Amino acid sequence: MASPLDELDALVSRADLDGLVRHVDATCAAREWDHLVRVRDRSRAAVDTGRQLWPIATLANYRLALWAPAELAVRALDDTARTFMPGPVSEIIAVHHRWEDLEPFLAPGHDRSLVAHERALRGDVIGADEHSALDIPMEVQPWEPRYEPASYSDDGVDAPVPDMPRTGEPVRAAPGASIEDPDTVTAFRSLTEPWTAQSNGSARCTVSEGGIGEALGAHGLRSARIARIDLRQALDLLAWAGASGGAHGKRRGLATGRSNAWWFLATFAGMQDDWPCDPDELGGVLGGMTFAVWDDDDTTDDGWNVRLIIEDTDEDVACTVSAHDHA
Repeated sequence: MASPLDELDALVSRADLDGLVRHVDATCAAREWDHLVRVRDRSRAAVDTGRQLWPIATLANYRLALWAPAELAVRALDDTARTFMPGPVSEIIAVHHRWEDLEPFLAPGHDRSLVAHERALRGDVIGADEHSALDIPMEVQPWEPRYEPASYSDDGVDAPVPDMPRTGEPVRAAPGASIEDPDTVTAFRSLTEPWTAQSNGSARCTVSEGGIGEALGAHGLRSARIARIDLRQALDLLAWAGASGGAHGKRRGLATGRSNAWWFLATFAGMQDDWPCDPDELGGVLGGMTFAVWDDDDTTDDGWNVRLIIEDTDEDVACTVSAHDHA
């Protein structure tokens, strides 16, 4: 009977994709994680010989990050070809591994910081001296929601849109004067960049004088149905959008999505020049704003959607955003 190594060599030589998938499954079932690393490395190296085995290398690296013990799971970060993973390696590793188990094996740097952020969002306590590459606290603030992390399995990722109330309150649009606010517009475009640059999506952001009616008018609407939500719900929706890749784009992970949501809201609040801003100050400013989700007869609920109005009553300005990507 051939050894696993001999079997691997034969499968790689034949570029047998189906056989290699079964080999990966058997290796994971046997919990032979060192061999899974060999499967990944030899499949990746075979690409240089014209054998297109990068799907096997990606599969092996994904399973390594998801299921291997912490000491070996962090080796998934060694593989730089991550384009076709269902999510960022930092988020995948964080699903089944606690920070206290991962921390001794993670080298300093950006990946370590992202893993720490992801584990903090799952409830782990991260040391105050841990470097944050995202310029926001790892600890979830009292004014934030309890973000729902994505779940990963052998079949891929599941990251459903946060529950939002059903829209129903009718609002007629009023003549609204748009305000030139390129920083806020750019921040929202950055939030939804995978939807528009890597997939089929569209995204739009307008800033206007006045309240919700004027905001709808400035966004080009005649009327809409709205539902009032609170700051936590708005952050949950924005962080989900920032984490998602939309229909076909690359998922960036909840830690990055949360960071982009903070940056977008801080920019609209006029606090971008103080970035990284004081969390308590940002929470106080955002706590004075009002939020609503909206839809109208021309919008569709299929696929990926974000439709939000943020109203700063103290400044008498509002920001309306809409993003959609087809399933």
